[in-house]
Amino acid sequence: MAADPPGAARPQHQGTTGAGRTDERETIGAGHMGERETIGAAARAPVAWWRRRSLRFRLTASASAALAVALGAAAWLLVGVLGQALVDSTDKIAYQRARDVVALADDGRLYDPVAVSDGTIIQVLDARGRITHVTLGTDRLVPLVSARERGSAPSDGRGRFVDGDPYGIPGPLRVVILRADHGRTVIAARSFKDVADSLTTTVHMLVVGTPMLLVLLGAASWVIIGRTLRPITALRRGAAEISGTARAHRLPVPEARDEVQELATTLNDMLARLEAAEASQRALVSDAAHELRSPLASIRLQLEVALGHPEGQEWRETAEDVLEDTLRLSRLAEGMLTLARLDEHRRPVRWLPVDLAELIGATADRYDQAVVKVTGVEPAVVDGDALDLGRVLVNLLDNAVRHAGSRVGVELRAARGEAVVTVTDDGPGIPEADRERVFNRFTRLDSARSRDDGGAGLGLAIVRETVRAHGGSVHLEDADPGVRAVVRLPLSRSVP
Repeated sequence: MAADPPGAARPQHQGTTGAGRTDERETIGAGHMGERETIGAAARAPVAWWRRRSLRFRLTASASAALAVALGAAAWLLVGVLGQALVDSTDKIAYQRARDVVALADDGRLYDPVAVSDGTIIQVLDARGRITHVTLGTDRLVPLVSARERGSAPSDGRGRFVDGDPYGIPGPLRVVILRADHGRTVIAARSFKDVADSLTTTVHMLVVGTPMLLVLLGAASWVIIGRTLRPITALRRGAAEISGTARAHRLPVPEARDEVQELATTLNDMLARLEAAEASQRALVSDAAHELRSPLASIRLQLEVALGHPEGQEWRETAEDVLEDTLRLSRLAEGMLTLARLDEHRRPVRWLPVDLAELIGATADRYDQAVVKVTGVEPAVVDGDALDLGRVLVNLLDNAVRHAGSRVGVELRAARGEAVVTVTDDGPGIPEADRERVFNRFTRLDSARSRDDGGAGLGLAIVRETVRAHGGSVHLEDADPGVRAVVRLPLSRSVP
């Protein structure tokens, strides 16, 4: 068999090499991604650890860190200002002594040795750089400052540091150079060792004392913050003691007039509202169960009698009675669903301009014209849901017709940015003490309960919740005779 030519195998090797390099690049890329994820997780770890700490710990740590920065800055500033002040004081004394020597030299009253009582070192050099006058015990051969440094020395008396060890003087020297007549130079020097030792001692004290002060302030902050957070701990314990069956308890209110007291007061108000809402829900469930029990019991009794004695039963009459009770249940369920929707305080979906005059006319036409009369209508347009507002009118008219003696009047007025709808009947009226109570759910006065066609006590409750959802108000007032229901709704701003 013939051998393959050399070039025939190259594509295969090249493909394999390319695949290998691709795999290698993917492996390297995956490795870099893993490293970045590890670095990111490591960077997030301190933040997560910090967030898991208690509020007391975080406040104390933050306060201690701020104190550490403040104390460090204060210590650095103290050392800097104190050192500069000591340097300026030393330069001032040396400059004054040099000025005195210059004055004596210019007057020809300078003697050797120079008499200085405060320990200042004086050297007087002539124009050729030779030392002519010195203080007692000062080197007469070597000047404290070289000729080059003397030539560049400022003339305003500012000092410079010179090492004193070569001259047998321990520690640094602070030197001031002044010019005198005839080319003479006056060098005044003062030892800076005592000052440097004082600064070193001060730095050591600050290095040791600042951490101790920081620890003391941190401990004080821990105690103070703990005492400050104690009312919050009391609130937490009080909240833990409140259970679903012990809602009447209240959280402890601290005596201090601060944000914690406002928080406790707000939470207690919230608990009071929750308690009132729970009581309202319990009353609603109880009243609903009471209202449902009667028609269900009636339906059950009629069906049991009909099934027990089928031979003498009027099935059509039984079916009509059962249908009447079923319709009562349907109206009750519809009313409860309407109230449940209104309790969510949601704005109606169909929020459009509604012509109240047209709505009142269409609603009143459903009733006996001899009983329900529209006495006056003015143009008025409001924003809202036409179906909900129509239900308000129907409930008010049904209630008025049910209790009216012979007449029900409907009126619409528009004034001061409001549409005012009144429904008046000439019935027995409602006592003033009960005019607000009738808007509660399942509330019916004795006169209404005695009627066979009395409602479930949800009509006026639906009226109030619907009107409130539309930004209005409703109340009852004396019509003498009868009662007048007054509904106020804001006029639409989109319609002139």
